[in-house]
Amino acid sequence: MKARSPEPGWVLTDRIIAAAIKVHRTVGPGLLESAYLDCLCWELHSVGLAFEQEVPLSPIYEGMRLENRYRADIVVERAVIVEVKAVDFVRPVHKAQTLTYLRLSGCAVGLLMNFNAVLLKDGLHRFIA
Repeated sequence: MKARSPEPGWVLTDRIIAAAIKVHRTVGPGLLESAYLDCLCWELHSVGLAFEQEVPLSPIYEGMRLENRYRADIVVERAVIVEVKAVDFVRPVHKAQTLTYLRLSGCAVGLLMNFNAVLLKDGLHRFIA
């Protein structure tokens, strides 16, 4: 990954959310998660944000690194974890997953976005480390 962004995570989240809203308004709910992931990455690229997709996260258990057990959907500017969902309801397990990825990544902010919501704002959850 590149050096961490000089922009604080909360500033980046406004730009990421704006890109996600554009995707949601353009294609609407009802697609597969992978489609939203591809569209969001395209938008992030369009607005000049550096990001990585499918970023491996490795927990450490009693000094042993468990390699490549988890993958964050998107890490933006090495500061914000973005988890993309296309589900009927955001469940506690989805929130727990995002919090775990946030902790493992060392990022300051996490976003959980459910693109299957009628309004994206209803499927958006922000977490601060």
